[in-house]
Amino acid sequence: MGAAIARLALAAEYEVVIAGSGSPDRIATFVGYEAPGARPVTAADAAAANLVVLAIPLGKFRSLPAEALQGAHVIDAMNYWWEYDGAIAELNDPLTSTSETLQAFLGDARVVKTLNHMSVYALEHEAREAGDPERKALAIAGDHDTAVAQVAEFVERLGFDAVMAGSLAQGMKLEPHTALFAADEDAAEVRAILDRFWQSQRGRVVARARGLV
Repeated sequence: MGAAIARLALAAEYEVVIAGSGSPDRIATFVGYEAPGARPVTAADAAAANLVVLAIPLGKFRSLPAEALQGAHVIDAMNYWWEYDGAIAELNDPLTSTSETLQAFLGDARVVKTLNHMSVYALEHEAREAGDPERKALAIAGDHDTAVAQVAEFVERLGFDAVMAGSLAQGMKLEPHTALFAADEDAAEVRAILDRFWQSQRGRVVARARGLV
């Protein structure tokens, strides 16, 4: 997913840097092969970018350089998969979204949820110019207006319509086991799916946990 987003950003004429868990030398070959034109850097250097995309296994989010990300505009493109991440109660809590858990860990970073609910295939092969009738959409959830606006511009430049989903808490509507996840739809249908969340199976699970029904 991270490499696919990097390739899209390069095609949109962004300057792209990529960091891993170790030194830049460890990922140089990967970057050169998967995202030619991007530069391998340290995690601290990547954290200083104008926009930071997190695309690591969500279960490893506490390994992120939280101090270096203070004040950064951060896209949470991650998903919780217990089969891969293991059983992590705080990431499986229907009382909160995984992005809110990430936000609490990152402190003053400005977290925005998007890029996580579309399949890698659609990201790679179905980006379209604005106005194209086949253009698909990505939902965006966040609490900070300036960060949300910057991320919306990024999404649009990548080749997708940006659909506002609301606050970061609404990011749960983009997570696995929701109707939107991997739906790969246009803007009108993405809005309709978001509106139907509380009538969906996942929405009813969340509503019961929160005492809303």
